[in-house]
Amino acid sequence: MTAAARRGLAALGLGLALCLAAGACGSSSGTASSAATDPSPTTPATIGATTMRGERYCEVLLVNPHDGVISADVYNSYPLNTCPADQWEALDPAALAAEHNAVLAVLNGPRYWLMDEIQKAGDVADLPRATFGGIEMFRQASVEVGDLKAASTPYVAHAVDRRTVFTFAEGQSVYELVDPAGNVYVMQTWSQQKDPTLAEADLAGLAPRLTLPEGWTYRTRTLDAPLVVDTTKASAQVLQDDFGNSYCLVVG
Repeated sequence: MTAAARRGLAALGLGLALCLAAGACGSSSGTASSAATDPSPTTPATIGATTMRGERYCEVLLVNPHDGVISADVYNSYPLNTCPADQWEALDPAALAAEHNAVLAVLNGPRYWLMDEIQKAGDVADLPRATFGGIEMFRQASVEVGDLKAASTPYVAHAVDRRTVFTFAEGQSVYELVDPAGNVYVMQTWSQQKDPTLAEADLAGLAPRLTLPEGWTYRTRTLDAPLVVDTTKASAQVLQDDFGNSYCLVVG
């Protein structure tokens, strides 16, 4: 693999994270297609704690070419641990790639959940595990990587078949992007990868720091009823902003 290709893959971490904010992906269109690593029962299982809002996690992506196609095995620390800062900061991507026989290792995180509950097809406890610098993670997905540039471009939506239900509880603050057509995207995870000081308290005032496309707006509101984003029957539409915060289209 050429140096240019390696640099392109290294820029891909945030783009691939589009598939991961809800656990393992199914097939997707746009930047990636992916295969779930676990069978899908008819009843979704609830992931993690009673409320997961504010929970910290991180991801390691192990990238390899297979039959001319670049793919990545994606490992996620939630809900095994909170991605301890000292261990995360000590990770060496080159060493991880060598240890796990990958062409490239991409670090994505730390990130924090904003929904209160995720329901997902499959039992997370049955997923394969690996340890990276002492941080145990589940292998949540194996994805084929498409257009590297598009994958890392902010404010571009990507279709992801992830078979999940997100619930944001009544009374919670939500942070939303609204496009010129009136489509609303709710922030599902926020990231400290580009701004290590970014805190949840900063999200309400984030608008002046964003380079929004023409006609887009950013808003904050308090929910007077639960907000449920159900993508069990249709692909989720997911995008990111300038800081790598991840949003999902609210349907209905």
